[in-house]
Amino acid sequence: MKVLVALDSFKGSLSSVEAGEAVKRGVLRVCPDAECTVRPLADGGEGTVDALNVALGGSLRRVIVTGPAGTPVEAVYSLAGDMAVMEMASAAGITLVPDEERNPLTATTFGVGEMIADAVRAGARRFVIGIGGSATNDGGAGMLQALGFSLCDADGNEIARGGAALKNVCAIDATHAMPELAHCEFQIACDVTNPLCGENGASAVFGPQKGATPAMVAELDAALANFADAAGKCDDARYPGAGAAGGLGFAFKAFLGGELKRGIEIVLDVTRFAEYAAAADVVVTGEGRLDAQTAMGKAPVGVAAVAKRFGKKVVAFAGALGEGAEAVNAHGIDAFFPILRSITTLEAALDKATAAANLSATVEQVFRILKMQEK
Repeated sequence: MKVLVALDSFKGSLSSVEAGEAVKRGVLRVCPDAECTVRPLADGGEGTVDALNVALGGSLRRVIVTGPAGTPVEAVYSLAGDMAVMEMASAAGITLVPDEERNPLTATTFGVGEMIADAVRAGARRFVIGIGGSATNDGGAGMLQALGFSLCDADGNEIARGGAALKNVCAIDATHAMPELAHCEFQIACDVTNPLCGENGASAVFGPQKGATPAMVAELDAALANFADAAGKCDDARYPGAGAAGGLGFAFKAFLGGELKRGIEIVLDVTRFAEYAAAADVVVTGEGRLDAQTAMGKAPVGVAAVAKRFGKKVVAFAGALGEGAEAVNAHGIDAFFPILRSITTLEAALDKATAAANLSATVEQVFRILKMQEK
């Protein structure tokens, strides 16, 4: 039996690889001769750098960059050959700023640009970048400035950093942008479809969670609209996903030729998951919590979709089940199972050793059923 294992992380407990190895142990208890392959998995959000670093055999690089509030932070990304894998949240994430200090009027993506520039200097030409969890609403202007773009006001002076300053942009000059960018490819993991501006735009939908008041939302939305107009990129501003990460999606598409795609699609493509799925008999997937949202394009159904192209059986495991989990059955997951074995506290359930043991034990029982079917 050939078993392919690809689970998203059980957040707060097991990493993708740790969960995968726990599954492998359960499988081998029942089928010691099974060929069990563990592949790291992520959906473009938290954990993507670690998962792809393992999958691609890369190395983690650490660089001090300008954080969203203007103070230095340490950003971490993966470099594997000419491919860099990044999470914008490492340089400009909302968790880097205390609640009381969040200010989308001044928060900047400058550090994201510095992280990209570091990778370019290290030889990266292909980028996979997850853009969830931002603290910013600057349309990616800070990132562009760090990469050498000039954003000028009516007097020809460089504008300040932050979303509010975009109301002053009159011209964008790429003369001094890093020349290597012309030879770079950007795949942007983006799971939202919001445009840059308007009632469904970056400021209105995501601004409040970053500290924006209604007055700030109106100011930021107008500033972003001015930025797109000054750049002559109004079509890109309407593109689905342009409003992701406070408009960072817009900057990637409009200025760097970035391709905005669902995170799981990028990860499965980069890790050549289809090749492994084609050779498997059973595919095992899962995540910490399986519910109705899982069926809306999260990692386990992404795995299942590829597996079903080759007619494979797909089984999923979860730390817990939520309302509507049954929806995944219509998206390629043949059966799913929770791993909790008794009533317990959340703290105990999340304990790494306990979660791994519970996962292995549940997998063992499920594969006993699968083995019975082979007889």
